[in-house]
Amino acid sequence: MTTSAHHRPEPSALGGQLRHRRALSRMSQLDLATRAGTTQRHLSFIESGRSLPGRAMVVRLAESLGLTLRERNALLLSAGYAPAYPESPLADGALRPVREALDAILTGHLPYPALVAGPRGELVAANAAFGLLTEGADPDLLAPPVNVLRLALHPRGMAPRVANLAAWGRHIVENVRGRARAHPDPLLDELARELTGYLPAEPPGPDHLGFAVPLHLRTAEGDMRLLTTLTSFATAVDVTLAELHLEAFLPADEATASLLRRRATEARAT
Repeated sequence: MTTSAHHRPEPSALGGQLRHRRALSRMSQLDLATRAGTTQRHLSFIESGRSLPGRAMVVRLAESLGLTLRERNALLLSAGYAPAYPESPLADGALRPVREALDAILTGHLPYPALVAGPRGELVAANAAFGLLTEGADPDLLAPPVNVLRLALHPRGMAPRVANLAAWGRHIVENVRGRARAHPDPLLDELARELTGYLPAEPPGPDHLGFAVPLHLRTAEGDMRLLTTLTSFATAVDVTLAELHLEAFLPADEATASLLRRRATEARAT
């Protein structure tokens, strides 16, 4: 009797993962099969464990489900295949051009704050204007590893200076919960619960326009109103890079823009 050097999991492991992910995406078998370029019958056989698809089909199914690169690697492993996407440390030489490009983007965004964060809010890099957001924060919250989501809503972080904490904080929490729903992660669930505990229990008032509102931040120079933009690296093929996002703050009015320009001029002078 011969034995294989590579152990392949039972097909049901893949089938269970597919059913679970399809349910999270609220996608029927027919919808997923159509997107992945196969038949509903074939997908049914895969989910029931009667058929084990080829590696290319697993990749197509993962892509059709909108899985992250980390989740796609896990799906491949459940089918007995090696991961398709590398996960390089950020300090790895292979990512050096990306790091240099990110540094250039952060510098180019000045005099406005910008940062790069990981999937759970871990601060990776920031520009010189990031200091606007950390003023007065407890040093413990600024000790590495810094979590920018916790810093934003913690009562010893930015929270005392945020005039619209209830609405702006809810916007942050809902974003975290949305990511957790789309890409289940117990650590994200735990973070969402923690952040919710920092928010005031204020029901929306009659002028409520939704939680996606500009940040109204009090500073020694005057009140600022900042819009936020999130940029992800959708075409990345490295897990580490794909999980990063760039968060840039933009002035929502001329008064804020003038204050930020003046801060930058004074910083250069000193």
